Amino acid sequence: MMKRLMIIVDLMSLYQTVADHVKEAMKQGDILRRDTLRMLQSAIKNVAIEKRVRPEEFTDAQVEEVIRRLVKQRKDSIEQYTTGGRTDLVEKESAELNLLSTYLPQAMPEEELRSLVAGVLNETGISAKAEMGQAMGAVMKKVSGRASGDDVRKVVESLLK
Repeated sequence: MMKRLMIIVDLMSLYQTVADHVKEAMKQGDILRRDTLRMLQSAIKNVAIEKRVRPEEFTDAQVEEVIRRLVKQRKDSIEQYTTGGRTDLVEKESAELNLLSTYLPQAMPEEELRSLVAGVLNETGISAKAEMGQAMGAVMKKVSGRASGDDVRKVVESLLK
């Protein structure tokens, strides 16, 4: 029984950390942090409902994937609000983006990403931009969430002629 409990604690650690941080934000009166983390909890619960599991059973990798999706949404929103001249909304989305990013593992440095992409291109023999999709797929498997798709795409494009 004790081993099972230990496994569950390991599986829900990031989810539990977020829940604990929501409580802290509520006690401190930090409205932005509270609301952003509640939104994150809601997104995790929605994914859990889709997968028919309890959110407490999510691994850290699954929670990180939800966070990455929310970070991407924030980046897209910032771009659109900047184009629309809505600086108030840009500031709010930027603050949420910064907060959500703190829950993700540190991104892979560009030079490490560049060498990884070069290695994958050499292994697979991909050298033309026409094979960009294959290159992206192979690189994304190796990167395993330590770099965004946009960053990978930029490096792949720069290395393919």
